[in-house]
Amino acid sequence: MEAPKRYRPNVAAVVLSTKYPFVCELFIASRTDIEGAWQFPQGGIDEGETPQEALFRELEEEIGTRDVEIIGEYPSWLQYDFPQKIAQKMYPFDGQSQKYFLVRLNPHATINLKTKEPEFSEYKFVSLGDVFEFITYFKRPVYKQVLDYFKKEGYL
Repeated sequence: MEAPKRYRPNVAAVVLSTKYPFVCELFIASRTDIEGAWQFPQGGIDEGETPQEALFRELEEEIGTRDVEIIGEYPSWLQYDFPQKIAQKMYPFDGQSQKYFLVRLNPHATINLKTKEPEFSEYKFVSLGDVFEFITYFKRPVYKQVLDYFKKEGYL
């Protein structure tokens, strides 16, 4: 019998630009450790931390700001498995169990990728229709599910 998979508790943020709701632009960033891998900000939940607390901490650690407003929250946790190459690096976890939030940058928020331990080398805002041209392949199914939900709920 195969051992059950282990998933790392994680939060992820679909970050909307300050132009929302008039223009719907999504923040994506290119990872420093995986060439050509674009994604939404995300990160692990520390012990004793709520998902919302982790969300604000991770945003500050990854994009240099916590100056956002929560617009929506995906109603359940979603899981995905790491590709083999990444699974070795993330041992003992086989993947991540994620709680997704939809957030909007506040009008005077400033993004700064030159954080203490930079995880991203560059970022851009893209339209909902263009986001999958950039997102790394193994995250696409979860991203599609999340974005479809926020679209169905009238946020996007």
